[in-house]
Amino acid sequence: GKMSKSLGNAILLSDDARTVQKKVHSMYTDPNRIRADIPGTVEGNPVFTYLDHFDPDRAAVEALKVRYRAGTVGDVEVKERLAGVLNAFLDPMRERAAHYSSQSGYVDEVIYQGTLRYREIAAETLREVKKAMGLASTFNRISRKAEERAKKRDTATG
Repeated sequence: GKMSKSLGNAILLSDDARTVQKKVHSMYTDPNRIRADIPGTVEGNPVFTYLDHFDPDRAAVEALKVRYRAGTVGDVEVKERLAGVLNAFLDPMRERAAHYSSQSGYVDEVIYQGTLRYREIAAETLREVKKAMGLASTFNRISRKAEERAKKRDTATG
């Protein structure tokens, strides 16, 4: 297993809403703040870092920062806000994942069709590379000789 402080505390795209809420509520905040009425530090606080990145309501985040610094909002309220924001961000992904996982064989079909399409692109790219390097005619000559030998073997054994 992983030997790290981050083991088990990452918020995964596949986490359900309850798991996200549980992980957010266990997040580190300001170690010097033992009560909600004590002014807190926003800088270096991962809860506010996440809010800065994921909360589209900039005014609400700034208001929470002011209240946190003044000691008029508790960690629980800030974490509840973050859990709601993260779950709102993850909900569309969860819905799409559920939709695609309910369609048996769909993902396999997409992978198969993509592989066929990119094999053609790769073959064309390889032809262009061989041509640019002057190997196209050499490879064609070697291929024809190999095919002739294979035909001779097949007729001799067949």
